[in-house]
Amino acid sequence: MPKQTFFNLPEEKRETIMTAAVEEFAEYGLENASTNRIVKNSGIAKGSFYQYFEDKQDVFMHLLDVVEQKELEFFKNVHPPNNNMDTFEYYRWMVKTGMEFGLAHPREIQAAWRVLLGEGLYYGKNLAKYRQKTTQALTIMIKQAMERGEVDPSVDVELAVMIMETWSNAITTYVLTEGIKQKNILKWMRSPKTQETIDKLLYVMEYGLRKTESEFKTST
Repeated sequence: MPKQTFFNLPEEKRETIMTAAVEEFAEYGLENASTNRIVKNSGIAKGSFYQYFEDKQDVFMHLLDVVEQKELEFFKNVHPPNNNMDTFEYYRWMVKTGMEFGLAHPREIQAAWRVLLGEGLYYGKNLAKYRQKTTQALTIMIKQAMERGEVDPSVDVELAVMIMETWSNAITTYVLTEGIKQKNILKWMRSPKTQETIDKLLYVMEYGLRKTESEFKTST
């Protein structure tokens, strides 16, 4: 976490520093990020940087906290189209709505996921608390789906969570890597072709876990 001296700065200056950091991580990742470039592009002295942060990873961890808060605010104001969705319909809605959040904050999301997925930090011990929130939510979702007869009860819950988590990360990576090549990422993301690709990815995941009609018949 940043030191209190960072939070004592005017909001505009804090945003300038974080904007420089976001651009650095988006372009170079964390491993190859340069503290000197962040300092130069934010217009602060190098000595000041270390009054605000321990190191560049400290800055990145703060970026994740900022993105998490923005995501919580975003999802407070959006709701599923209806209350009768089954688990997979709801998950599909969550994934696509998450993509909309990403489109609203493309550079921050690109910076975060370049490091998390590209450099494997998502699966490291330093980010255990972030990943734990995701896995806990997915575990509850899978167990409830089993109780409702939507997921094959023979499926291992931990493996099901891993599949859903991996698929979500794969879709995020696809959107970020392909979307950045587009002149209009918003138009590309909402295009029928892109939506079809995402639906196909979700279909593969869903029907690996879903309880089939024949299974319903044999269990009754």
